[in-house]
Amino acid sequence: MPAANGVLVVAETERGGLAPISAELLGVGRTLAEVLGGTLTAAVLGSGVAEAASALGELGADVVLLADSPALGEPGVEAALEALTPLVTQEAPDILLLGHTPDMRELAARLAFRLGTGLTTDCTALRVEDGVLVMTKPVYGGSANAEFTVPRARPQMATLRPRAFRPAVSDPSHHAEVRHVPVEVGAAVRSRVVETVREEATTGPSLKNAKAVVSGGRGLGGPENWHYVEELAASLGAAVGATRAVTDAGWVPPGLQVGLTGVTITPDLYVAVGVSGAVQHIAGCSGSRNIVAINKDPDANIFKHARFGVVGDYKQIVPPLAARIKELKR
Repeated sequence: MPAANGVLVVAETERGGLAPISAELLGVGRTLAEVLGGTLTAAVLGSGVAEAASALGELGADVVLLADSPALGEPGVEAALEALTPLVTQEAPDILLLGHTPDMRELAARLAFRLGTGLTTDCTALRVEDGVLVMTKPVYGGSANAEFTVPRARPQMATLRPRAFRPAVSDPSHHAEVRHVPVEVGAAVRSRVVETVREEATTGPSLKNAKAVVSGGRGLGGPENWHYVEELAASLGAAVGATRAVTDAGWVPPGLQVGLTGVTITPDLYVAVGVSGAVQHIAGCSGSRNIVAINKDPDANIFKHARFGVVGDYKQIVPPLAARIKELKR
């Protein structure tokens, strides 16, 4: 393998444009590349993704590796793995970053094995000490943070928790060198899509990428009171979430579950209504920048994680709060 050089990020696309995680990867990638004194390179793989190259340049990439092929447009990671393995081997970066998203975290694990290196997943902070990447991630259900290093193997690999890092700011005057990468996957793709199941549609913003989320727990009492959560979310323009107990009880679809076995989110604002704060739930929302808890139990665990807390009956708190928010937004 040639001498290591700089930082390589694997960008993601959605609906023809860059996914939000791509800007976050480039933001932290630029910081790390400057510390190392190396190049920031972005790789984008897919079908019909040529326009993403210029966007990556505007977000700060020095070099964009463009792998554009119909073979990379199919669901699954096998084709991407075949395309990315020789690309990373050739570029030999010091650091390789991917998003901690469903496809990328599977791809990262398989790629790390092929490259014979280590991988730290779901990172919420990165820094370089003496040329070694120090990777921080939540452990024990989010109740503690641990630091990991891969001092001898290269590249040093990490997947980044979405919305845990400040995204790069687009600069139209910045342009990257674009290199077209040949794609040869052949018979390597052994799986095929036999059925596509779409996520059940919900009103309001998508839970996974929302900047504000209002979640409800069993403290609401029953499904007939769920409208309190929806009304507060509507006033904030927020997505709706729920605890596992609520989804298991059938009050709302399983796709709204926030927690260790549900969705992990990192919004700017997380409002928990009638949520006790079990460890499994905290694991899914501990990365929120601001947690506001509304619960009648002053000893509820959620208050240990909240920046702001209100002890009281949510039926008396939520309606005037939603009304006041609407007034302020007029």
